Amino acid sequence: MRVLVVEDEQLLADAVATGLRREAMAVDVVYDGAAALERIGVNDYDVVVLDRDLPLVHGDDVARKLVELGMPTRILMLTASGDVSDRVEGLEIGADDYLPKPFAFSELTARVRALGRRTSMPLPPVLERAGIKLDPNRREVFRDGKEIQLAPKEFAVLEVLLRSEGAVVSAEQLLEKAWDENTDPFTNVVRVTVMTLRRKLGEPAVIVTVPGSGYRI
Repeated sequence: MRVLVVEDEQLLADAVATGLRREAMAVDVVYDGAAALERIGVNDYDVVVLDRDLPLVHGDDVARKLVELGMPTRILMLTASGDVSDRVEGLEIGADDYLPKPFAFSELTARVRALGRRTSMPLPPVLERAGIKLDPNRREVFRDGKEIQLAPKEFAVLEVLLRSEGAVVSAEQLLEKAWDENTDPFTNVVRVTVMTLRRKLGEPAVIVTVPGSGYRI
């Protein structure tokens, strides 16, 4: 899942981004509304965690632009105000969910995951294929009943492959969904991560390389 965090309190923004990355999400961070609009015009995001009171371009205007563009991106709006009227206004502007500050990080993560599931075709909360079971909420992976410990990027790549339901996923698509925009597009990080993931999943290999196209399970 790819997430954009838009928050002008830099310490909070960076803390949220770090926490979401530990949950195997690809996260970009900006600190004002103008930068948010710039990123949205370049990258496809599953979820935007959007502070409402932003400098340069207000969060409300960022939300309106996302709605105007007709993008499938889901918006989790943050604000220091928890008044019912503010929540209603935020939802009417185009937010899909609303979370007042201060918030528990576990709740933020759960809401981001729930919104991420709504950006694509409905899938069961636990993904299963070829003897592999992946639970995004519990961050657990099993193969044939045996638990497998994965690093965050390995988990993210496996989740993307399982969500494709057998379709081929290109290296570029994996890079977009599992890494943030600071990753060099010419790096071999995808190939190396897939190799490590194959080794951890064990034999027989379930990740198939499709020459010239990508990978599938």
